[in-house]
Amino acid sequence: MTCQSSDSSEAIQDEGRADDGAAAAESDERRIAAAMKDLRNTGWYWGSLTANEAKEILADASEGTFLLRDSSQREYLFTISAMTSAGPTNLRIEFKHGKFKLDSVVLVKPKLKQFDSVVHLVEHYVQLSRGSDRAAPAQPQRAAAAAGAAAAPNGTVQLLLTKPVYVATPPLQHLCRIAINRTTRRVQALPIPNRLKDYLTDYAYNV
Repeated sequence: MTCQSSDSSEAIQDEGRADDGAAAAESDERRIAAAMKDLRNTGWYWGSLTANEAKEILADASEGTFLLRDSSQREYLFTISAMTSAGPTNLRIEFKHGKFKLDSVVLVKPKLKQFDSVVHLVEHYVQLSRGSDRAAPAQPQRAAAAAGAAAAPNGTVQLLLTKPVYVATPPLQHLCRIAINRTTRRVQALPIPNRLKDYLTDYAYNV
Protein backbone atom coordinates (compact mmCIF):
# COMPACT_ATOMS: atom_id res chain seq x y z
CA MET A 1 0.00 0.00 0.00
CA THR A 2 1.26 3.48 -0.83
CA CYS A 3 0.25 6.80 0.62
CA GLN A 4 -0.17 10.03 -1.26
CA SER A 5 0.19 13.47 0.22
CA SER A 6 -2.80 15.82 0.16
CA ASP A 7 -0.79 18.25 -1.97
CA SER A 8 -0.21 15.56 -4.58
CA SER A 9 -3.89 14.55 -4.54
CA GLU A 10 -5.03 18.14 -5.04
CA ALA A 11 -2.59 18.53 -7.90
CA ILE A 12 -4.04 15.47 -9.64
CA GLN A 13 -7.59 16.79 -9.14
CA ASP A 14 -6.60 20.18 -10.53
CA GLU A 15 -5.01 18.48 -13.52
CA GLY A 16 -8.20 16.47 -14.10
CA ARG A 17 -10.33 19.60 -14.01
CA ALA A 18 -7.93 21.29 -16.41
CA ASP A 19 -8.23 18.35 -18.81
CA ASP A 20 -12.04 18.49 -18.59
CA GLY A 21 -11.97 22.22 -19.26
CA ALA A 22 -9.68 21.81 -22.24
CA ALA A 23 -11.90 19.05 -23.68
CA ALA A 24 -15.01 21.23 -23.23
CA ALA A 25 -13.28 24.17 -24.90
CA GLU A 26 -12.21 21.97 -27.81
CA SER A 27 -15.75 20.62 -28.16
CA ASP A 28 -17.15 24.17 -28.15
CA GLU A 29 -14.67 25.18 -30.83
CA ARG A 30 -15.77 22.27 -33.03
CA ARG A 31 -19.44 23.13 -32.50
CA ILE A 32 -18.88 26.79 -33.37
CA ALA A 33 -16.79 25.85 -36.43
CA ALA A 34 -19.59 23.56 -37.66
CA ALA A 35 -22.14 26.31 -37.00
CA MET A 36 -20.09 28.78 -39.03
CA LYS A 37 -19.86 26.30 -41.92
CA ASP A 38 -23.66 25.95 -41.96
CA LEU A 39 -24.14 29.71 -41.70
CA ARG A 40 -21.90 30.44 -44.67
CA ASN A 41 -24.06 28.08 -46.72
CA THR A 42 -27.31 29.85 -45.82
CA GLY A 43 -26.82 33.03 -47.83
CA TRP A 44 -28.62 35.06 -45.12
CA TYR A 45 -25.70 35.31 -42.69
CA TRP A 46 -24.31 38.85 -42.98
CA GLY A 47 -21.26 38.58 -40.72
CA SER A 48 -20.10 41.75 -38.95
CA LEU A 49 -23.11 43.86 -39.86
CA THR A 50 -24.00 46.58 -37.33
CA ALA A 51 -27.44 47.07 -35.81
CA ASN A 52 -27.92 50.31 -37.75
CA GLU A 53 -26.89 48.66 -41.03
CA ALA A 54 -29.32 45.82 -40.37
CA LYS A 55 -32.05 48.35 -39.65
CA GLU A 56 -31.42 50.06 -42.99
CA ILE A 57 -31.56 46.75 -44.86
CA LEU A 58 -34.87 45.85 -43.21
CA ALA A 59 -36.35 49.36 -43.48
CA ASP A 60 -38.68 48.63 -46.41
CA ALA A 61 -39.09 44.90 -45.77
CA SER A 62 -42.34 43.16 -44.94
CA GLU A 63 -43.08 41.78 -41.48
CA GLY A 64 -41.28 38.48 -40.88
CA THR A 65 -38.24 39.38 -42.98
CA PHE A 66 -35.02 38.63 -41.12
CA LEU A 67 -31.26 38.21 -41.33
CA LEU A 68 -28.57 36.87 -39.04
CA ARG A 69 -25.40 38.77 -38.12
CA ASP A 70 -22.57 38.75 -35.62
CA SER A 71 -23.52 40.21 -32.25
CA SER A 72 -21.98 43.52 -31.27
CA GLN A 73 -21.89 42.36 -27.64
CA ARG A 74 -19.00 40.19 -26.49
CA GLU A 75 -21.08 37.79 -24.45
CA TYR A 76 -23.13 36.78 -27.49
CA LEU A 77 -22.08 35.29 -30.81
CA PHE A 78 -24.99 36.12 -33.10
CA THR A 79 -28.06 38.33 -33.39
CA ILE A 80 -31.25 37.89 -35.42
CA SER A 81 -32.48 41.19 -36.86
CA ALA A 82 -36.12 40.99 -37.96
CA MET A 83 -38.91 43.26 -39.14
CA THR A 84 -42.01 43.43 -36.96
CA SER A 85 -45.20 45.46 -37.25
CA ALA A 86 -43.53 48.05 -35.02
CA GLY A 87 -40.28 48.16 -37.01
CA PRO A 88 -36.93 46.34 -36.93
CA THR A 89 -35.95 44.52 -33.73
CA ASN A 90 -32.96 42.46 -32.61
CA LEU A 91 -32.86 39.14 -30.80
CA ARG A 92 -29.56 37.81 -29.47
CA ILE A 93 -28.42 34.20 -29.61
CA GLU A 94 -26.33 32.87 -26.77
CA PHE A 95 -23.93 29.91 -26.80
CA LYS A 96 -23.46 28.02 -23.56
CA HIS A 97 -22.49 24.46 -22.70
CA GLY A 98 -22.22 23.59 -26.38
CA LYS A 99 -25.77 24.71 -27.21
CA PHE A 100 -27.34 27.70 -28.95
CA LYS A 101 -30.53 29.34 -27.71
CA LEU A 102 -32.28 32.68 -27.82
CA ASP A 103 -31.55 35.19 -25.11
CA SER A 104 -34.42 36.24 -22.90
CA VAL A 105 -35.35 37.28 -19.39
CA VAL A 106 -34.28 34.91 -16.61
CA LEU A 107 -37.77 33.53 -15.86
CA VAL A 108 -38.32 32.45 -19.46
CA LYS A 109 -34.86 31.04 -20.22
CA PRO A 110 -35.58 27.51 -18.91
CA LYS A 111 -38.47 27.26 -21.39
CA LEU A 112 -36.39 28.07 -24.45
CA LYS A 113 -35.26 25.22 -26.68
CA GLN A 114 -31.55 24.60 -27.17
CA PHE A 115 -29.93 23.60 -30.46
CA ASP A 116 -26.65 22.15 -31.70
CA SER A 117 -26.70 24.48 -34.70
CA VAL A 118 -27.59 28.15 -35.20
CA VAL A 119 -29.29 27.30 -38.49
CA HIS A 120 -31.35 24.60 -36.76
CA LEU A 121 -32.42 27.22 -34.20
CA VAL A 122 -33.51 29.64 -36.93
CA GLU A 123 -35.20 26.84 -38.89
CA HIS A 124 -37.23 25.87 -35.82
CA TYR A 125 -38.61 29.36 -35.30
CA VAL A 126 -39.22 29.88 -39.01
CA GLN A 127 -41.35 26.75 -39.02
CA LEU A 128 -43.24 28.00 -35.96
CA SER A 129 -43.82 31.36 -37.62
CA ARG A 130 -44.96 29.87 -40.93
CA GLY A 131 -47.28 27.46 -39.14
CA SER A 132 -48.72 29.98 -36.71
CA ASP A 133 -52.05 31.68 -37.24
CA ARG A 134 -50.76 34.97 -35.85
CA ALA A 135 -51.60 34.05 -32.29
CA ALA A 136 -52.36 36.74 -29.72
CA PRO A 137 -49.32 38.69 -28.50
CA ALA A 138 -47.65 37.47 -25.33
CA GLN A 139 -47.23 39.41 -22.11
CA PRO A 140 -44.57 42.15 -22.04
CA GLN A 141 -40.96 41.06 -21.40
CA ARG A 142 -41.61 37.46 -22.37
CA ALA A 143 -39.22 35.74 -24.74
CA ALA A 144 -39.97 36.52 -28.35
CA ALA A 145 -39.59 33.04 -29.75
CA ALA A 146 -40.90 31.22 -26.70
CA ALA A 147 -44.23 33.01 -26.87
CA GLY A 148 -44.29 34.17 -30.47
CA ALA A 149 -43.95 37.85 -29.58
CA ALA A 150 -41.35 40.48 -28.82
CA ALA A 151 -41.71 43.23 -26.28
CA ALA A 152 -42.00 46.79 -27.55
CA PRO A 153 -41.57 49.92 -25.37
CA ASN A 154 -45.33 50.49 -25.20
CA GLY A 155 -46.57 46.90 -25.20
CA THR A 156 -45.97 43.79 -27.29
CA VAL A 157 -45.69 43.02 -30.96
CA GLN A 158 -45.58 39.68 -32.66
CA LEU A 159 -42.21 38.53 -33.91
CA LEU A 160 -42.33 36.35 -37.03
CA LEU A 161 -39.41 34.82 -38.90
CA THR A 162 -40.64 33.89 -42.36
CA LYS A 163 -38.44 35.36 -45.08
CA PRO A 164 -34.63 35.59 -44.97
CA VAL A 165 -32.75 38.47 -46.57
CA TYR A 166 -29.95 37.08 -48.73
CA VAL A 167 -26.59 38.82 -49.01
CA ALA A 168 -26.68 37.96 -52.72
CA THR A 169 -28.98 35.94 -54.95
CA PRO A 170 -28.35 32.30 -53.96
CA PRO A 171 -27.49 29.71 -56.62
CA LEU A 172 -30.41 27.81 -58.12
CA GLN A 173 -28.91 24.56 -56.81
CA HIS A 174 -29.08 25.86 -53.25
CA LEU A 175 -32.70 26.96 -53.65
CA CYS A 176 -33.56 23.53 -55.02
CA ARG A 177 -31.78 21.93 -52.07
CA ILE A 178 -33.90 23.94 -49.65
CA ALA A 179 -37.09 23.00 -51.53
CA ILE A 180 -36.17 19.30 -51.42
CA ASN A 181 -35.36 19.51 -47.69
CA ARG A 182 -38.81 20.99 -47.08
CA THR A 183 -40.35 17.96 -48.76
CA THR A 184 -38.34 15.10 -47.28
CA ARG A 185 -35.70 14.26 -44.70
CA ARG A 186 -35.03 10.86 -46.30
CA VAL A 187 -32.44 12.04 -48.77
CA GLN A 188 -30.67 8.69 -48.95
CA ALA A 189 -33.87 7.07 -50.24
CA LEU A 190 -34.16 9.44 -53.20
CA PRO A 191 -33.45 7.97 -56.68
CA ILE A 192 -30.59 10.39 -57.42
CA PRO A 193 -26.79 10.05 -57.78
CA ASN A 194 -24.72 9.88 -54.60
CA ARG A 195 -22.98 13.17 -55.36
CA LEU A 196 -26.35 14.91 -55.29
CA LYS A 197 -27.21 13.20 -52.02
CA ASP A 198 -23.92 14.49 -50.61
CA TYR A 199 -24.83 18.00 -51.75
CA LEU A 200 -28.25 17.78 -50.12
CA THR A 201 -26.92 16.45 -46.82
CA ASP A 202 -24.20 19.11 -46.71
CA TYR A 203 -26.99 21.56 -45.87
CA ALA A 204 -29.86 19.62 -44.35
CA TYR A 205 -32.09 22.59 -43.55
CA ASN A 206 -35.21 24.01 -45.20
CA VAL A 207 -34.56 27.73 -44.71
